[in-house]
Amino acid sequence: MTQVLDATRDRSGGYKVDVSRGERIGRVSSEWFSRPADERYLSLSELFAAVQIRTERSRTRTVESAAIRVEASRDDAERLSLVLPGKDTPIIPTHWSFGQLASLVGAPTAYLRQLPAPLAGINLQYGLASHRAEQVKTLETEDGRIELRAVTGPDYGRIFDHELVAAVQRIAGNGTGDTRWKVPGVLEWSTRVYHPHVDVTKDTTTLYASDRDVFLFLVDDLNPIEAGRLPDGSPDV
Repeated sequence: MTQVLDATRDRSGGYKVDVSRGERIGRVSSEWFSRPADERYLSLSELFAAVQIRTERSRTRTVESAAIRVEASRDDAERLSLVLPGKDTPIIPTHWSFGQLASLVGAPTAYLRQLPAPLAGINLQYGLASHRAEQVKTLETEDGRIELRAVTGPDYGRIFDHELVAAVQRIAGNGTGDTRWKVPGVLEWSTRVYHPHVDVTKDTTTLYASDRDVFLFLVDDLNPIEAGRLPDGSPDV
């Protein structure tokens, strides 16, 4: 909880707080600091539209692990691709899905990543061919090229990012103040005054999504919960 030093709001609607109290969530500031401009969104509607397009470009299917063919070229020591049953178009594994495939056949992922693609391909192909055949579910995304995003068990239940955003929208609307839940305001560190009413811009937003994840942070900062009174009689919120 944060101690409100002066419950009377100034003309801008801000109020003074004691930042030494309460809990600091470092994940939020880390996301704010690291996200590039093209991963920042100004509303939940805008975010939903972006991640829905990604879902529309994705597909899942179930294949036999032993039927996966690994291809690598001597001309490109770093490029390794896969050919899945029913489609001849090469699929490029991501860092994550390559690790999942290696784990599936019991191969040391870190070691395979250090090898030239042809050698890594030989080892991975041997593992897929000799390992007990089983069904796996793949997640593939096409955006200029086809990427293998994930390899899981056939019964794996996936929640797509647009489904998560849609669930939040049912509670928070557009996330810009049309409901109680909104993008946070800004703390003016020099005066320790928190301003809940600010324009949502690329610099102030807390709605993020890359080509493989989504991160949302919303607050109900206009309706703080008063837990009691501090020794000086001011509200403890």
